[in-house]
Amino acid sequence: AIALGATLGLGVAALGSGLGIGLAVKAALEAIGRQPEASGKILTTMIIGAALIEALTIYALVVFFMLYAKLG
Repeated sequence: AIALGATLGLGVAALGSGLGIGLAVKAALEAIGRQPEASGKILTTMIIGAALIEALTIYALVVFFMLYAKLG
């Protein structure tokens, strides 16, 4: 049960992270298209947001390895 839960949990975390970053980039590009003069602030904010989204995926990976270590 631990192996299945850890594997599915990591997969869901990666899927959610991919969707979240995709939506963030889409919104940033649309905003830059509307206001090209604000592209620096928009990109900076998007990169910070993407880093926070990726951090959640890294936490899920750490939990996966911790659970995997309990199996063997």
